[in-house]
Amino acid sequence: MASVSVLCSDKTGTLTLNELTFDEPYLANNYSAEDILLYSYLAAEPGANDPIELAVRTAAEEQLPLLQNRTHKHDVPGFKVTSFLPFNPATKLTQATITNKESGETFKVAKGAPQVIIRLVGGDDDAVRAVNALAKRGLRALGVARTRGGSMDEFELIGMISLIDPPRPDSAETIARCKHMGVDVKMVTGDQLIIAKEVSHRLGLTRVILDANHLVDSNKSDEEVTEHCIRADGFAQVIPEHKYRVVELLQKRGIIVGMTGDGVNDAPALKKANVGIAVHGCTDAARSAADIVLLAPGLSTIVDGLMTSRAIFQRMRSYALYRITSTIHFLMFFFVVVMAYDWTLPAHLLILICILNDLATLVIAVDNAQLSPHPDKWRIGQLIFMSFTLGILLTALSFAHFFIFWKHFGYEPLTTLGSGPEHRLESVMYLHISSAPHFVIFSTRLTGYFWVNLPSPMFAIVIIGTQIIALLMVVFGGLTPKIPFSQAIVILLISFVYFIILDVVKVQLFKMWSFELTAQFVRTPARRKKLAERMARKKQQDAVWRDIDKIREVLLKLKCLEALNEQPRGEGQTMEDPQVYEEKQRRIVEEHKGEKAKVGEEEIKGMEVANAEEHRDLADQNGAGGSGAGAIRAVNEKHEHTEGENNVRNA
Repeated sequence: MASVSVLCSDKTGTLTLNELTFDEPYLANNYSAEDILLYSYLAAEPGANDPIELAVRTAAEEQLPLLQNRTHKHDVPGFKVTSFLPFNPATKLTQATITNKESGETFKVAKGAPQVIIRLVGGDDDAVRAVNALAKRGLRALGVARTRGGSMDEFELIGMISLIDPPRPDSAETIARCKHMGVDVKMVTGDQLIIAKEVSHRLGLTRVILDANHLVDSNKSDEEVTEHCIRADGFAQVIPEHKYRVVELLQKRGIIVGMTGDGVNDAPALKKANVGIAVHGCTDAARSAADIVLLAPGLSTIVDGLMTSRAIFQRMRSYALYRITSTIHFLMFFFVVVMAYDWTLPAHLLILICILNDLATLVIAVDNAQLSPHPDKWRIGQLIFMSFTLGILLTALSFAHFFIFWKHFGYEPLTTLGSGPEHRLESVMYLHISSAPHFVIFSTRLTGYFWVNLPSPMFAIVIIGTQIIALLMVVFGGLTPKIPFSQAIVILLISFVYFIILDVVKVQLFKMWSFELTAQFVRTPARRKKLAERMARKKQQDAVWRDIDKIREVLLKLKCLEALNEQPRGEGQTMEDPQVYEEKQRRIVEEHKGEKAKVGEEEIKGMEVANAEEHRDLADQNGAGGSGAGAIRAVNEKHEHTEGENNVRNA
């Protein structure tokens, strides 16, 4: 999951709340937003589970103070519903007859489809324009009207309610965080294109939203469709097969894709994706096909997973880099000193070094990992190169300690075992080999300088603790010969200074090496022109190779027919025998197919050049004007004619 660079997310339920809510209404005849909410609530069917009725009741109960303190759940203080006609699909209306308890006025409220309400009030051009404007934004409109002046038949327009499945409060921020982390979020929805564009605008997805027909356009190559997929912020009117298509196209570009889904039909796309994510409330089929199952709704859960996976990846890389570096250091140093001087550390000191190193590497799991700003990816070449470089530099420091304390201080590399002063070189090298790699572990945990991101307290305590243990062992003796405290401090200081030098070298190597883990597709005119030229060039190459293949087939057919005509008759056999003729024809074709596979490129080119004149002559005779296609047609006609003559002769 740390390598995901494109995340295809469902709209409904993941980016949005999956519930209709009120948006900004259109108001007419000096009515207020509270008025349209109140009259909509009066004309709402109590207890209905219809999404629109639920949205009306929820919005009114949350925003109208009149409905806050009620003795009965469905009562409206000051009003009484005397009759109610539920929604009729034929009329597309809901009507209620209301009595105002204070004034005694009785009136009707109608709520329904915008065109029906506009017709009910006798027409309203402003309302028509408002409905069209809402439709262009992808909002669902609902008209509300009431009777006035004591008449129960003359309706007056109150306004138009706009309904939408709104984005989650944290969706826009979460998408911005994903982009900051180098992950391109693409919205995938089965809704209409206009609704998808409105939601994407609210989410901050400012690029193009494509219709799903772009994914299956037979007039475009896979490269063109893939470019559309990369540049798009989302796809509308999508079916599960389109999800699979998106994943497949992006993966062909080497992009690591994450895909969300919740239904049975989403299972193939979830299985195909590098990281399949089954969202909250998914089916059993989606859960079994996915790699990750979300227990909470929303996209923020996925972002938390991205951050956790990148932290784990950084710790794994730190461990691998340190472990390979220390292994190379140990092997190179001890191989040389054993082969050249027949000297090594006692076995108990080697065991102590291994134990202390294991303690140091264990705490990497609780380290404060610095998250990468881009999707992570294993780069084995980078890892080996960095490990060998740091390992060789550490080996050079070990040899420097070995020869300085041997030649300058007189600590000779003795081949005999012992714990006397003459074996002090063992203590020196033990302290150095215990301290230098442990300092380096502070460097391998980051790609930048070691002080940019401080380690966790547990990490620092364990590493410093192992250094103190090694220092006390060589100063007070016991398992190793004693060395002066001043020399021990000098060894640690040299290791620390050399560690700083290694850290600088590491940072410079990281800068020299390209560590961009995902391609950045910059949408510039120059890049678009370059991509267009590349695709045009590829189309030309494909056309040329198709023509060459056709010419080769023509040449093969010519050689087969020529050989067939020259083939002698066997004794007792005649060409009039159809079975003999078919067997011989099949054998010759097989032989020449094998011959075609063995022919070298130069011979094929020579055959093509030699045959080109025949193509042009035949094309001129047939009025083809020398074109490749005309030549091929002419040659085919000649072959058909020759074959026809042979058939007539055989018959």
